[in-house]
Amino acid sequence: MANLIVFAILAVVILGSAIMCVTTKRIMRAATYLLFVLFGIAGIYFLLDYTFLGAAQISVYAGGVTMVYIFAIQLVNKRTLQGLVERMKGSRVIYGVLLTLIGFATVVVVFLKNQFIDIFANMPDQEVSMNVVGNSLLSADRNGYVLPFEFISVFLLACIIGGIVISRKE
Repeated sequence: MANLIVFAILAVVILGSAIMCVTTKRIMRAATYLLFVLFGIAGIYFLLDYTFLGAAQISVYAGGVTMVYIFAIQLVNKRTLQGLVERMKGSRVIYGVLLTLIGFATVVVVFLKNQFIDIFANMPDQEVSMNVVGNSLLSADRNGYVLPFEFISVFLLACIIGGIVISRKE
């Protein structure tokens, strides 16, 4: 029962911070709300006793990625941020809702076509050990994740370099 209460609190914090992150007009507040979302996700990992993933979430995402965002924000010209006024146009809201519905319909079709719901309903209730998770994350096999992780790190490095090049006066 206590796990359910903690999960509900974390879910409310994650959803509230995510909504505030995308609706705020101030970019530093958006980065702060994003940090709360990432800490909440780490809390869910700790709740599931995945301490390694929780620590990785805090150190890599909550620490590293949020710092990258804040440095990128600091590279933006102050006058550009002060003159930024966001106005919600009706057509943009309609297009956003339409794209959201198309994306949701696509996810539902993929789930139904591949019978993911039946597969997950018939799975035995077993815990995945940390050795299996670690081997999956660090293996270079067919189902390994080390190559996508390296591509993402190179992409983030390119984004940082691009931000520095754009911020130069010359």
